[in-house]
Amino acid sequence: MSHLLDGVRVLDLTNVLAGPFCGYQLAQLGAEVIKIEMPKSGDLARQLGADPELNRRLMGASFLAQNAGKKSITLNLKIEKGKELFRRLVAMADVVVENFRPGVMERLDLGYISLKNVRPEIIYCAISGFGQTGPLRDNPAYDQIIQGLSGVMSVTGGPETAPLRVGYPVCDTIGGMTAAFAIAAALYRRSVTGEGEFIDVSMLEATLGTMGWAVSNHLIADVDPEPMGNENMTASPSGAFRTGDGLLNIAANKQEQFETLCHLLGCDELIIDPHFAEREARKRHRYELKEKLEQALAKASAEHWETVLNRAGVPAGRVLSVPQALATPQVAGRGFVHHLPNAPGVNRDIAVVRSGMKLGQGDPEPAFPPPTLGQHTDEVLAQLGITAEERQQLREDGVI
Repeated sequence: MSHLLDGVRVLDLTNVLAGPFCGYQLAQLGAEVIKIEMPKSGDLARQLGADPELNRRLMGASFLAQNAGKKSITLNLKIEKGKELFRRLVAMADVVVENFRPGVMERLDLGYISLKNVRPEIIYCAISGFGQTGPLRDNPAYDQIIQGLSGVMSVTGGPETAPLRVGYPVCDTIGGMTAAFAIAAALYRRSVTGEGEFIDVSMLEATLGTMGWAVSNHLIADVDPEPMGNENMTASPSGAFRTGDGLLNIAANKQEQFETLCHLLGCDELIIDPHFAEREARKRHRYELKEKLEQALAKASAEHWETVLNRAGVPAGRVLSVPQALATPQVAGRGFVHHLPNAPGVNRDIAVVRSGMKLGQGDPEPAFPPPTLGQHTDEVLAQLGITAEERQQLREDGVI
């Protein structure tokens, strides 16, 4: 089986989430991703997660989540010998990914221009909160900061609860996915022209770019988005509805879906009611309509209605917890969760999630468990011709 990115070598200088998530996507597609970490401490995510013992071992659950399939070497880029070794690695690499604040790599004399002199066709991807230019470029950025500044929090929750943070690091994830997409595109262009590329990923702009309708309604229709909780601003009935047991999402966005829903619930009178008969009227009276539908939905469980409605062509789905979602036959049956036996440093089997795509020639997956800090230092440096004696001296000097 040939993976899509076989033969691509990526030097991953990133920490915590956005950058590591990018590298994880590339690794699952077959790239050799070499994670370059500071000696002794490594990626901060090694100390993050819900298991204190794993954090103590520098194998935190947050690290395990997006670093499988990568190699780890330790290298101190603040020391001249470390910089020289990094340049030698760049000479053999295709991609460099970093998520330092703008200017850090230049101050180390390891920025794009410097590395381009080492390898002219290098693809260099810099991920940051705000991009390499602009008045906020030097500000520190965490996911919640970007959620607030992008407007995501302003449209999350209902009128009583907004602004509200999305329940997972959505902006970090979007930033990492945007970077992986850009790198893949740059690799294709290089295969045609031989040219490298400098990629500047702004988490703020990447997030705004995914907000589609919320942004376009403002820019094009001059309507500012408002928090609507579990309601869908574009249609009604479309949102989360209480049933006899559990919450059910229903998206009867088309006229025929609305009419089918009414038939199935025994509410045919709503079809001809002038408050609900046509799309715009339903939107104006959405909460009145919701109350009537919930009275009918109370006769059975969310699981029952999910089956009945979908069978009739009305989109519906229960509101599940994360464990419930992972356990569904749909997710479990497609092998989305990947099991890795006897992970080093963890000393037990672990499970990670795949990339969410399948390929005809073989599904993307990490080839091996997440690495312990510096696990592959000797292997990688030996490829540069560094002898065992020289590596020992580098350790004593604090370079690796």
